[in-house]
Amino acid sequence: MKKRTITLAVVAVFAASVYGFNASWRVAPESGGLKLLSHRGVHQTFHREGLTNNTCTAQRIESPKHDHIENTIPSMRAAFDAGADVVELDVHPTTDGYFAVMHDWTLDCRTEGQGVTRSHDLAYLKTLDLGYGYTADAGKTFPLRDKGIGMMPELGEVFAEFPDKRFLINFKSQEAREGDMLAALLAEHPEWRQAVWGVYGGDEPTWRATALLGDDLLGFSRASVKDCLKRYIALGWTGHMPASCHNTVVMVPIDIAPWLWGWPNLLSQRLRDVGSEVALIGPMDDVGTPSIDTLEQLAMVPKGFSGYVWTDKIEVVGPVVRD
Repeated sequence: MKKRTITLAVVAVFAASVYGFNASWRVAPESGGLKLLSHRGVHQTFHREGLTNNTCTAQRIESPKHDHIENTIPSMRAAFDAGADVVELDVHPTTDGYFAVMHDWTLDCRTEGQGVTRSHDLAYLKTLDLGYGYTADAGKTFPLRDKGIGMMPELGEVFAEFPDKRFLINFKSQEAREGDMLAALLAEHPEWRQAVWGVYGGDEPTWRATALLGDDLLGFSRASVKDCLKRYIALGWTGHMPASCHNTVVMVPIDIAPWLWGWPNLLSQRLRDVGSEVALIGPMDDVGTPSIDTLEQLAMVPKGFSGYVWTDKIEVVGPVVRD
């Protein structure tokens, strides 16, 4: 009986020590407050029921409350005006060596064009109507048709338009050459380097870009985020930060975050100590990246959290955070 009591006491002391060592209150929140990462800028959102990787999301949008079209310069400007600290955008290399800014692998869903986006030159892509395919009523009406003609930007145009802003670049392929292209673009225009806050997407272009541009460029992929979280859950109680958590952005579902060692203040500090940032996303989902879009979801973010919140509705979330 005495031996059992001693064992329980040792376990209790160990558990208390682990709890104290990983308590968030050990670290004060960093100044600067919550930061916002706007996915695709101000854009037409869509319902996620039955969503797959092949779903044409332009055909299931909510009834439009504005005319903004994702990945365009007006949508980015509106996002920054609403309070975004970083705007996420998507790129595809063109046949003539530019980066076209567009989400979809093919043109058929959102535009009147056809075929793979990267199989065309920039001049052709700029003739397309980016609002052509959007409908909220199963094709009865197309409220954005003719409102996106010629609005597909080239990445350099974006940087020139917003010289003091920051962007997260999504590589849509597994082609390492896209990392080379980005590095070459920034070598030609070093004044744009500070605009590239981070890169993500396909492993090959992402890690190629970070290798060429240095550790101060944040890079991540779905696989690297999963590996970081898995290893941190297993070993984070010791204070160890796995290599996959270094110089990256750790996307944390808001329903998983409270279970992570040191959440929120200590975890944020541990990540910043290894050159990383934490970004809160919506509850876990099997397709895409769920976002924090409602005031109810925003209320789940801990007070004093100084990381990033990933949102598809910066026009809703931004003004509330800034006020």
